[in-house]
Amino acid sequence: MTGPRPPALPLIIPCVDIQSGRAVRLYEGDPDRETVYFESPLAAARHWAALGAGLVHLVDLDAATGRGENRAVIGQITADLGVPVEVGGGIRDREAAETLLQAGVLRVVIGTAAVKTPELVRDLIAAHGPERVVVSLDARGLEVATHGWAEGSGVSVAELTPVLAGAGLETLIFTDVTRDGTLKGLDRDLMRQVRQLWTNTLIVGGGVATLDDVRLLAEEGIQGAIVGRAIYEGTLAYPVTAL
Repeated sequence: MTGPRPPALPLIIPCVDIQSGRAVRLYEGDPDRETVYFESPLAAARHWAALGAGLVHLVDLDAATGRGENRAVIGQITADLGVPVEVGGGIRDREAAETLLQAGVLRVVIGTAAVKTPELVRDLIAAHGPERVVVSLDARGLEVATHGWAEGSGVSVAELTPVLAGAGLETLIFTDVTRDGTLKGLDRDLMRQVRQLWTNTLIVGGGVATLDDVRLLAEEGIQGAIVGRAIYEGTLAYPVTAL
């Protein structure tokens, strides 16, 4: 007689946050509180690819906050890495999204625009398929934050999830802004609430600090996490091969 099946191992996606052309991590999303891990974002992406990453998450922090953009660096990584990448940060219209998709990005990550102009998500999915469009909801509690987390939207995750499901969205990234980059670990109650609100593929966008957090994801049926500081600083060994 066999026992219960162990929970599936969540997918851990290394994150390369790009600010002023360097690979950094921010504390609670504050662009003025950065730690530089690699001078070259390409070197950072190659580091994780060499360790076995099957997908790398890139964020253009300057585009997200309106301070500039790092499209040339992102284009170089996309062309040279040999591993699929997804890209977020400042993608607020169809032209920006399609420029990245045509450049070879596996999928684009829509954040602020999904709150402000949700029809963009529907249009992109209709044109390119749900496998190439992801929405990232960054929130304090269950209130969505926009514009590089600088502004509260007054919109709740509970209001947006049915709209996004109706647009054909398959994969949602949820980030607890108050824990991103802090190594404080995940808030189980919040993760459970979001899991109940989104029944398709759910990826946690920040807050994973140790293997205990990966176990929490597995226990709550969350398919994966985008991880930065924890794997850069070694509080979570990468790759994760067992719970």
